[in-house]
Amino acid sequence: MTETQLEQTAPIQTAVTSQFSVWRTMRLGTFQIGSAMADILTASVWNRVMIADFGVPATPVGFLLALQYLLIPVAFWAGYRSDTKKLWGKRRISYIWLGRSWMVLSFPLLGLSVRFFEQGEAVTGWLLALATFLLFGLGKLLSGSVYLALVRESAPAAKQGIAIGMVEITLIASFPIMAVMYGRWMETYDPRTFATLLLATAVICGFFWWISIAGAEKHIPQTISGKLGAGQKNARAAFKHIWQDGRVRRFFVFLFVATFAAWMQDNILEPFGADVFGLEAGQTTRFTGYWGAATIIVLLASFIIWRKRPPETLAPIAKIGLVIMGLGMALLAGVTLTGQERWLTSALILFGLGFGLYSFGGLSLMVVMSPDQNAGAYLGLWSICILISKGLGTFAGGLFRDIFFLGAGWTAALSYAFVFVMAATGLLAAAAILSGRQVISFTADYGRSVKKSNPN
Repeated sequence: MTETQLEQTAPIQTAVTSQFSVWRTMRLGTFQIGSAMADILTASVWNRVMIADFGVPATPVGFLLALQYLLIPVAFWAGYRSDTKKLWGKRRISYIWLGRSWMVLSFPLLGLSVRFFEQGEAVTGWLLALATFLLFGLGKLLSGSVYLALVRESAPAAKQGIAIGMVEITLIASFPIMAVMYGRWMETYDPRTFATLLLATAVICGFFWWISIAGAEKHIPQTISGKLGAGQKNARAAFKHIWQDGRVRRFFVFLFVATFAAWMQDNILEPFGADVFGLEAGQTTRFTGYWGAATIIVLLASFIIWRKRPPETLAPIAKIGLVIMGLGMALLAGVTLTGQERWLTSALILFGLGFGLYSFGGLSLMVVMSPDQNAGAYLGLWSICILISKGLGTFAGGLFRDIFFLGAGWTAALSYAFVFVMAATGLLAAAAILSGRQVISFTADYGRSVKKSNPN
């Protein structure tokens, strides 16, 4: 093999930065502001316009929103590719910018699609919408896991979980802010306002996606390995190499079950408030805010309390978080069956407190379960796991609610309570599946030495 071929195909060995910079991580986190804007625009604003204003059936709209799930192998391929081949002289940044540029280009296409629907040309509108979400989904998957790998490499080993946790806080906090912003920007559908909104979103997202990571790789020393490692021949071989490790498979199952169970409530929480307690829309829209705010507070507190603790030892924290989440769901089921509305907010806050602990521990474990040499590929695998399980969990919550409430004829209270109990059971099962010993064993086998990192 020639020297040129080695540079193109050999895994790129990256020495992560030796110093942790809060400001650099916060700058990387602004990337997520654009991510939140893009997701709210498509999943909320466009979704509402198509169904509520144009009277389009929800099924094709839902299919386009879920189209990214059919493209998920791209996430692993992109992570593997950025591990092994530079693009335009950059290891991570070029892949991220390429993917996000596709997302920016999808916004004008979305506006053009809506314009054709306004003119009654539905076929052209659907074709453009399909092209829009193919471009949007491919761009999102191409850049998502690579971005996480970049954030991971921007911090020393002992702080990598904190770095990813900080950027995830930005994402979580941005969702409600962007939802309110879009809601006030366009309270009722207006073609001119919608077009302005799309253009502004493209510009703002492009700005954050560019400026947040520009020059980020300067802080990450890189060298090219002289030989191919096991499982590095191609993406399929890399996946087989990674998947053959039983510890990886168990962590994947843990992550899948935890995410699935945690998001079973997402699709039914607001209808639950209306069906069981007769609450108005203005009251039920606060539900996510209650547990989301608790999650952010606990995440921030966790960064302070356990900032010096090696990330591979955080399995007990994740387990405690899952148990508390399970208790929150169990309390919510009890509130539902007894009609004790005054405990409703407490149950949601308890769930959020647990979610914060689980997120802190789980993100840290996800980082250490991604060895330096193949960080992009591993993070691609974990991203696929989370994406699939979150989607299936959200769908399952609504499905079981419909089966019990509409199909079996159960009361609303019993139907929702049973779904909450199922979620609680899944969360407790995930806590049982997680093995801290296997995480430590895995990190030791891949030469991770946190003790050598600066604990401060």
